[in-house]
Amino acid sequence: MTDKRTDEMQTFDAGRRDRPRGRAGLVLLYAGEYSALPAAWPLERGTTVIGRDAAADIVLPVSAVSRRHVELRLEGADYVARDLGSRNGTLVNGHPVTEAVLEPLDEIRIGDAVVKLVEEGVDDYARYRIDGTMLGGGRHAPASGSLVGGLQMDRILSELHRVALAPLNVLLLGASGTGKEVVASELHRLSGRSGRFAAVNCAAIPGNLLESELFGFKRGAFSGADRDKPGLIRAADGGTLLLDEIGDMPLDAQAKLLRVLQAREVLPLGASVPEPVDVRIACATHRDLAKLQAEGKFREDLFARLNEYKLVLPPLYERKEDVFLLLTSFLSRLGHAELRPSFPFMTALLHYDWPYNVRELEACIKRSVALADGPVLLPEHLPEAVTEAMEGYGHPAPLPGQASRTPLAALGAPSEEELRQLLHAHAGNVAAVGRVLGKARMQVHRWMKRYAIEVEDYRG
Repeated sequence: MTDKRTDEMQTFDAGRRDRPRGRAGLVLLYAGEYSALPAAWPLERGTTVIGRDAAADIVLPVSAVSRRHVELRLEGADYVARDLGSRNGTLVNGHPVTEAVLEPLDEIRIGDAVVKLVEEGVDDYARYRIDGTMLGGGRHAPASGSLVGGLQMDRILSELHRVALAPLNVLLLGASGTGKEVVASELHRLSGRSGRFAAVNCAAIPGNLLESELFGFKRGAFSGADRDKPGLIRAADGGTLLLDEIGDMPLDAQAKLLRVLQAREVLPLGASVPEPVDVRIACATHRDLAKLQAEGKFREDLFARLNEYKLVLPPLYERKEDVFLLLTSFLSRLGHAELRPSFPFMTALLHYDWPYNVRELEACIKRSVALADGPVLLPEHLPEAVTEAMEGYGHPAPLPGQASRTPLAALGAPSEEELRQLLHAHAGNVAAVGRVLGKARMQVHRWMKRYAIEVEDYRG
């Protein structure tokens, strides 16, 4: 017999993966004059000149931009940026360059405008202005007050709308702070399920207590059980349960959860008769579940049940075009919509890595609001981690190995072992590893992705 859920899963997956690649181009991250600028510019083959001159290929009427400021030319598969003798210089990832080969996501400062290079889909980005205004055409899905952002968040919302009404369990993958619980809550809201939304962090509850928290218990099941407790699965009956950090769930609890998903019933501790339950499971993790399965730490049959639909949330450094909109949204929520960022303040927000993603940005904005004594947010209102990342800004990039005596590969990418040693030595500080290697932090992230390295494994 054909599994109905499997058919649905295949349909949704096919719809998610068939998007056209589209053209490469530049996406605006911030400029004080953003409302008068396009949200993105496609890069044609050949050479593209950027400047204030009306004859430039990309006209950028922004302060501190020269008439002919910088050119980008396609050489093979790479774009190369060459400064055209501009008065204020061209910065790539915070460092001045005369000529530099660009990587996707590299940030380029041209006068008082900051843009990033994308290798595909620039025409899609062009519809989303950094303040949330749509420039031609509507969104893929209705905007959500909880999921704030442009193109990438719109695509995630679109996927949620497509799967919300289907009887699919959803696996949410992404680094800490990317908004997995917010996405799960939105999934529940869109599903229209009558029950409640509940969430539990599997890593925060000791293994010997997790089963009783999830499955409940009967009076007398163990010492201290003086009453019946339904457990979180029963409490979410008719609704949605988010199992956060599912990769930390003990194997015994995994086996019992599998029974819940297969039989749609739960057996509380101390009970002899199972109780029917109708609950949709959303689970989240930043862990590599494939690796845990290979190590025998996560059940393959449970993974198959949970992975009926997978949604990967991008880290904030991959969607910095959303930073300004997130800033203004947080200011509104805090009751300080009248505050506005100075350009140096925004420059620091865009230059920083945000290793803890949106959660860290929100904490940063709360701190800045508390310290602000006027209508403008200034660099001195920023936390130490952000200001430290700006220490080398505007100065030439260090040469490989200049900041450390750590042995490095002479040329090209470091080996996986070398990269892991550097991450361990610097407690997962990607910016510090980049300084050692003389590379932009974006490149360090790319190598980490190549080697399937989770930076959270190296942070205290």
